[in-house]
Amino acid sequence: MNTAELLERESFVELPARARVERLLDAGTRRELVGPFERLSSPWLAKQDIVTQADDGVIIARGTIDGTAVVVAAIEPAFQGGSMGEVGGAKIAGALELAADDAAAGSPVVPVLLLETGGVRLQEANCGLAAIAEIHAAIVALREFVPVVGVITGPVGCFGGMSIAAGLCSHLIVTREARLGLNGPQVIEQEAGIEEFDARDRPMIWSLLGGEQRTATGLVDARVDDDLAAIRAEIGAAVIQAPGPLHRTADIATWEAMLEHIDPAERAEAGDVRAAFARHFGGCHD
Repeated sequence: MNTAELLERESFVELPARARVERLLDAGTRRELVGPFERLSSPWLAKQDIVTQADDGVIIARGTIDGTAVVVAAIEPAFQGGSMGEVGGAKIAGALELAADDAAAGSPVVPVLLLETGGVRLQEANCGLAAIAEIHAAIVALREFVPVVGVITGPVGCFGGMSIAAGLCSHLIVTREARLGLNGPQVIEQEAGIEEFDARDRPMIWSLLGGEQRTATGLVDARVDDDLAAIRAEIGAAVIQAPGPLHRTADIATWEAMLEHIDPAERAEAGDVRAAFARHFGGCHD
């Protein structure tokens, strides 16, 4: 790709959450639900002298993508690191539950989840965890009717309980800059030591948790460049797919067999991880 083509791209990662939603939806179709003027901010952050945000860092909007009815939930990574609290989590869970009601009534609406989150917000952990569990249950229920599309694009990545939500999605899209893991690098280093995982070693982190590695091991379905048009096109193709079984959440025996052959005493290397997935899942994606 030459310089002129690169400069013509519009970065998706650099857009705030509300702008991402607006640019993804067909012109004139966006209708935001429980927006900032509803003033549903976290009741817990203010008690700890932490500045709140009127939408609690989660944007919910109905509209269409290439004519397909969708509901988009976007997490704002610039607010509290994209952490999930009671209000933001309830907004996503509620949107998914309403989409399930629509699907059961014969009016399917496809959910698109823009996941840029470090997981549950520690200041309201129990409330956030309960909301994340509701999100998981709603995704599983919805997958019987419509595809559930997840998108991870920025370096904040997707961690904690919301990484499980990402794994439950019918179709998961990432960029090379994205990261996906149950525990973040700082947490792993804190619990297992720097010898196990150096949170300052960025090349190592992306080699194991980055979008390219997650695509190669089949944990995600598509990797695209940080380009608004390319990401929108990939989402547009995903929202019209027929719902079907998701093997990565159902093939428990194969996962158990792979784990039995992993020595936890050995530090993981990117190549070893790819080889393990290739042996047990019949090859990796390019």
